[in-house]
Amino acid sequence: MGSVCVWGGATSNKIPLGLTSAAAHRGRVEGPESFPLDFTAVEGNMNNFMVQIKNLAQSLYPCSAQKLDHDMKLQFLKNVSVTCNDGSPAGYYIKESKGSKRWLLFLEGGWYCFNRQTCDSRYETMRELMSSTKWPQTRRGTGILSPQPEENPHWWNANMVFIPYCSSDVWSGTTPKTDHSDYAFMGSLIIKEVVNELLTKGLDNAKVLLLAGSSAGGTGVLVNVDHVAEQLQSQGYRGVQVRGLADSGWFLDNKQYKFTDCLDTISCAPTEAIKRGIRYWGGLMPESCRQAHVGEEWNCFFGYKVYPTLKSPVFVVQWLFDEAQLTVDNIHLTGQPVHEGQWRYIQTLGQELRSTLHTVQAMFAPACLSHELITRTHWMDIQVKGTSLPRALHCWDRSLQDNLHAPPVRGCPLHLIDSCPWPHCNPSCPTIRDQVTGQEMNSIQFLKHMGFDVQKMAQQQGMDPRKLLGMLNNGN
Repeated sequence: MGSVCVWGGATSNKIPLGLTSAAAHRGRVEGPESFPLDFTAVEGNMNNFMVQIKNLAQSLYPCSAQKLDHDMKLQFLKNVSVTCNDGSPAGYYIKESKGSKRWLLFLEGGWYCFNRQTCDSRYETMRELMSSTKWPQTRRGTGILSPQPEENPHWWNANMVFIPYCSSDVWSGTTPKTDHSDYAFMGSLIIKEVVNELLTKGLDNAKVLLLAGSSAGGTGVLVNVDHVAEQLQSQGYRGVQVRGLADSGWFLDNKQYKFTDCLDTISCAPTEAIKRGIRYWGGLMPESCRQAHVGEEWNCFFGYKVYPTLKSPVFVVQWLFDEAQLTVDNIHLTGQPVHEGQWRYIQTLGQELRSTLHTVQAMFAPACLSHELITRTHWMDIQVKGTSLPRALHCWDRSLQDNLHAPPVRGCPLHLIDSCPWPHCNPSCPTIRDQVTGQEMNSIQFLKHMGFDVQKMAQQQGMDPRKLLGMLNNGN
């Protein structure tokens, strides 16, 4: 563990809970992924264990009791030909963790634009998603990017890389800015270039590279995870296991609640926007998906169509009632009670989404109305069938370690999807506030606010209203 700090003339040799003395003599415990501790023995007392580990880590830090620097620092790409939409340099934020062989690369989300008009409008209103000119020098990681074990119990010690979204192309583009085009779309090339640079910073010795992303970044994971795996293999880095974590990027190419012409990004049906965008961006799809949809490569932006073609393992995190999906389907929850047609559409959306996840081997799908999860500070609080997302990701990691044919670990589920049929029928869903009063609402208050009639719904289901209320409270 490097030099040992001496406080008041005595060397501390206390062994923290969970470390055997033999492990302490070796200095560190080498697991299949060089993760320094095996948490399984202490899961019953995880919070206390985490506090002790953090105290130990801080006491071993260089002896001046300086504050640990947790921020990720901005680096612009050395290859200046790979740029944001406006030609400014692309880049990434990084916080290295020298002892770790695990790397987490996160793709930021933020919709897209698909023609000159929508991109001009985006440049006026959301320039930070098209240009690096005003990026801050540092970023603080939250959720799965947090370096705090209390907030991020399984990945806190990884090398963290945040790649800002400035290509507006769902991370798929390969087109530079030219005299004939006002914007560059180079999302796919930005990822490739970041990976190349990280190979000089320790990624070449990594055991695991987790490509994660939320919203458009989640879709970007599905579109790019096999490209990254192929890039490393072709350069001879076969020891790096490449995996994907797609959060809130599993969109449906379903029929909108109300059809609208494709005039702006928000109201344009996803299929139509993507069909236009893929041509405008020069979008690059995973090869096996492209071959399955020749001439209709736009299909590869939709999770349930691209997922079966992927070679890399991917964990899918998806709210069953995703706010972004509802928005593009023209369901706008503005604080007014929804009428019956909208309510039926919302329920059907949950059923459709649930059915597309049948083939997914590892997933976390709560019945909540929300969008994005893995970088939220409350990401540990949401549960499906009694299991939190960090726990499910830990189980997934274990299932992918060296012995791939080992039976699943008991009490370590990977296929977590709510069976209850209404938005927020899961009591651990994030808090919802009334958009008018700002008051917090529980699940039943929210459903009533949405125009949900408990008596009528119980009648339709042929059950006692009290039983239905009980089910809503318990999330069954």
